[in-house]
Amino acid sequence: MTEKEYIRMGLEGAGPLKLILCGSVEEKEMDKIGVVSVVWATLDAGAAERRLYELKQENPDNYYMVYSVPLDKDLTELEHYPSIEITKEDLV
Repeated sequence: MTEKEYIRMGLEGAGPLKLILCGSVEEKEMDKIGVVSVVWATLDAGAAERRLYELKQENPDNYYMVYSVPLDKDLTELEHYPSIEITKEDLV
């Protein structure tokens, strides 16, 4: 699945809450660490889409993804739940 397809899934999913997560690599003293943060939450899919593309333009070194999140549900049961993988290669 392409990034655009994942974004579309996140924006059009049945869950009412739209979350934008950010994956980044940060320098901490002499090490690099991977960080995943929730950076935006809204009930408005249009606002989520606009903010997603603004964030991508403002911080091109970071990775952003949007998720549709149902309430009162084990999110790991969803096909596309809020998570971002940071690999060892990302930290080199």
